Amino acid sequence: MSVRVSLFVLLVPFVLLGVTKICDAGLLSKNFYKKSCSQAENLVRDITWSKAQTDSTLGAKLLRVHYHDCFVKGCDASILLDTVGTNQSEKDARPNLSLLGFEIIDDIKSQIEKVCPGVVSCADILALAARDSVSFPFKKPMWDVLTGRRDGRISLASDANGNLPSPFSDFNTLKQLFARKNLTVNDLVALSGAHTIGVAHCGAFSRRLFNFTGKGDTDPSINATYAESLKKQCPNPANPATTVEMDPQSSLSFDTQYFTTLNQNKGLFQSDAALLTDRVSATIVKQLQVPKDFFSEFGKSMKKMGAMEVLTGNAGEIRKNCRIVN
Repeated sequence: MSVRVSLFVLLVPFVLLGVTKICDAGLLSKNFYKKSCSQAENLVRDITWSKAQTDSTLGAKLLRVHYHDCFVKGCDASILLDTVGTNQSEKDARPNLSLLGFEIIDDIKSQIEKVCPGVVSCADILALAARDSVSFPFKKPMWDVLTGRRDGRISLASDANGNLPSPFSDFNTLKQLFARKNLTVNDLVALSGAHTIGVAHCGAFSRRLFNFTGKGDTDPSINATYAESLKKQCPNPANPATTVEMDPQSSLSFDTQYFTTLNQNKGLFQSDAALLTDRVSATIVKQLQVPKDFFSEFGKSMKKMGAMEVLTGNAGEIRKNCRIVN
C-alpha cells in the first residue's frame, strides 16, 4: 500500500461560522438511507469489494483515511476536500501526505450520484467503504456502521496538528488525545489493532533503531532480533521510499497477529510499544490476542470513533463531489 503511520469530544453542539456542529452520536442510525436511497449501502459494498479484488491493500488505505478524517474535526469528510487557493486543506497536512484511496471514494460517489443525486454524504461513503474494504476477505460486515452524517465545508491543514495520533507518542500522550475525543484506553488499544494491516515508511520508526535517546542507541524495549531485521530493511539514513510491514508477515491479514507480536516486543512504532508501558493497556493487549474479543472490541470502538463530532440534520451539506464544497 503505503499505508503509513497510525491511525488511528464534547457531546454538546457548538457554533462554527454560523453552522451548528452536532456531536450527538444518537442522531446517526442504521439504514439511514432506507427510504431516500435504498441501494446506497449495497452499492458502496459492491464497488468497494470489486476494487478490493485487485488491491489487497485497500482495507489498510481506506481505514487510515477514515481514522484521519474522524480525528480532525470529526467524521465529516473534510479529509477528502482538495486545497483551494492558498489555504491548504487537511489532505496537505504532513501526516496526511501519504494517505491513499481517494480515487476509490470518488468512484463510489459518482456512481451513487447517478442513482441518488444529492442524497448520500461523502462522510457516510467513507465510513462504509472503510468497513467494507476491511470486510472483503471475510465476505461479511466486520462491524456495524451507523449512517446519517453530513459533509463539512471547512478543511484546514493546521487543524491536523495535535489531533492525529503520532507514531512517536508515549502512552500518556495517546491516552490524553483519545480522552479528548471521548475515547477510552480500551478504544485506544482496540483501534491500534488497525496496525495489523498496512506498511510504514522508515522515518516513522528509524529513531527507535539508531538514535533513541540522542546517543546513537536503540530503544531497549524493542526485541533485539526484530530491531536488527528492521535496521537491514531501513539502514541509516532512511530511504524515504522504503516501506516495512507494520505487522511482520501478516500485513495483508486483518487478524490478531498485531497483538501477538506486540507482546513479543515487536511493535513497530514507539506508540505501539507504549501500549505495554501501562498496566491496564498491557492487560487489554493480551486479551485482544483472542480473535473474537478483538473483532468485537474493534467493532465497538469503530462505532464510537465513527460518531465523533458528526454533522447531522441541517448542519453541513451533501457534497456533489467529495473533493469540493458545493
